Amino acid sequence: MSENIPRGIRNNNPGNIRLSSAKWQGQKKFQMDNAFVEFDDPVFGLRALMRLLLNYHQKYGLDTVESIINRYAPPFENATDGYIHHVCRILRVGRREKIAVAEKYILISLTRAICRHENGRPPKNTPKDWYHDAVFEHAAQLVLKG
Repeated sequence: MSENIPRGIRNNNPGNIRLSSAKWQGQKKFQMDNAFVEFDDPVFGLRALMRLLLNYHQKYGLDTVESIINRYAPPFENATDGYIHHVCRILRVGRREKIAVAEKYILISLTRAICRHENGRPPKNTPKDWYHDAVFEHAAQLVLKG
């Protein structure tokens, strides 16, 4: 059964953040996946993704879906143009339209869209974007408050 669940969901890392020297809040002490971070709980995986998105905005001034996804999912690893198109369609914005990344609603919406793209559609009887609204809200509270 777990083979049918996407890797990002199994790892509680729906953004498929690569394993690196960075230590994330809620990261499992022992990592079984040698490529992607594993988190203790999905809220920490969502928090990490939101933290990355906010860093892209605050440190690098990235404020469009195109600029954010080009950095997050670079063309040498991904079909970035299709990724951008998919996220834009979900958010109902143009690829170069400025978005207020630091606003809670936008941050959650962008995170949901990335989760959907990274993991595909969830099975029936599963929340639309893999997790209930409260999980996204909790992650946003964690990252926006500190």
